Amino acid sequence: MIDRKSLLYKYFLICTAVILISFIALGAVLLLISSNYFNGEREESLKRSVNNITNGVASQMLANPDNWKGVATIRINEYSKNAGADLMIFSGDGEVLINTSLPEEIEFLKNTQLSTDLIGQYGNTPTPVYTDFDGQIEKELLTVGMKFVGNGPEYLLIAVASETPENNYTRDVMEIFVLSAVIVLVISMAIIYLSSIKITAPIHEMSDAAKKIGRGDFSVQLPEYSVSEFNDLAAAFNEMAASIKSYDTMRNSFIANVSHELRTPMTSIGGFVDGMLDKTIPPEEQDHYLKIISSEVHRLTRLVRSMLNLAKIEAGELKPNFSQFSVLDPIVDTLVTFEKRLEAKHIEVRGLDTDKRYNLWADEDLIHQVVYNLLENAIKFVDDGGYISFKFEEVGYLTVIYIRNSGEGLSQDELSLVFDRFYKTDKSRGMDAMGVGLGLNIVKSIIRLHGGKIQVRSVVNEYTEFMFSLPNKDIS
Repeated sequence: MIDRKSLLYKYFLICTAVILISFIALGAVLLLISSNYFNGEREESLKRSVNNITNGVASQMLANPDNWKGVATIRINEYSKNAGADLMIFSGDGEVLINTSLPEEIEFLKNTQLSTDLIGQYGNTPTPVYTDFDGQIEKELLTVGMKFVGNGPEYLLIAVASETPENNYTRDVMEIFVLSAVIVLVISMAIIYLSSIKITAPIHEMSDAAKKIGRGDFSVQLPEYSVSEFNDLAAAFNEMAASIKSYDTMRNSFIANVSHELRTPMTSIGGFVDGMLDKTIPPEEQDHYLKIISSEVHRLTRLVRSMLNLAKIEAGELKPNFSQFSVLDPIVDTLVTFEKRLEAKHIEVRGLDTDKRYNLWADEDLIHQVVYNLLENAIKFVDDGGYISFKFEEVGYLTVIYIRNSGEGLSQDELSLVFDRFYKTDKSRGMDAMGVGLGLNIVKSIIRLHGGKIQVRSVVNEYTEFMFSLPNKDIS
């Protein structure tokens, strides 16, 4: 049994209703056309009969004025059989003079005088009139009447249409039509039902695939379909499944990386604290290990803060507070923060002695974090005695900033991974154990939040350069 809430049931019901309504409308039109056609033919036939009879009766009145009724009765009975109508001749005042064997429904006319109003509706030529004889019968009948003069006074001949073969023919046609319509409807319903099952089959297949994905099976792939709409939907579904699988892999990797990043400092902290409590670490060395513990705690704090910032950006909760400021403001402030580290590695800073003011339209605090992370990364990898250079240019409504540091550079494999979460090069792990591998990922997220882009390029044993663009004016 079909579920009444299903698409199959609704599609089947709609198609069946459309076909049924079409048959009803077609039958009504066919009945109307055939009825009008036969009524028209009937009127013309009765007109010819009435005209011929009146001419014949008028001739008999002139030729045989004493016995014209006998001859006229014979004539109208013959015409009644041939024309399929009941015939009556009335006097000028509406009294029946001659009639054929009238059917029961108009038998009363033999003893009834026609009203003046009804007589007045007929003319001197065959005139069709639909009448209920002044309300004496329930339905109106087709009559054709004609006034004529034979032997002096005026007479009226009326032919009343009775049931004819044409009426039977119309009924037979409608019976055949109804029977044919029922057969066609049954066949159509069967075809529609089978077609509906075939049409909705891909939907059920997609539903099953969606349930499998919901259970964690991301290997589901839908086939190609012959219907273009379903084929497009299947392609989009497969892309979605691949994307979810990728996100699931990233999620698992993220959880594993977070677990690793949290476990490492927490293990160190726990081990050093236990060593101090059980006196494995002598009192004179405790200050050294307390500094390590403090460093690990700060590392955990940075990790949690970075993860919270990423979560806010991805959830759309972090809204930039736009303002206009010079691009040099966050750069100079950050360089002052790293002054000791710059002096320790004898790093030369280039490209800040610019005469032109380059502005940014952005959140100054977020851009300060971008510059801080990029410069921290550059100072980490710059060679001793090397340089960090800056370059600025305006391209339309964007300001492009280049930050380059000399040093070993990055390989092609590393270039495609530097913005991934928790990614650290082997060199980074050896040079800075305090990093959490989220700095460049946060940089990319913040720049995208402002509608900008960031890229990296490097030449091994020469330099690494980050290029990013930010709006320099309000374009909203």
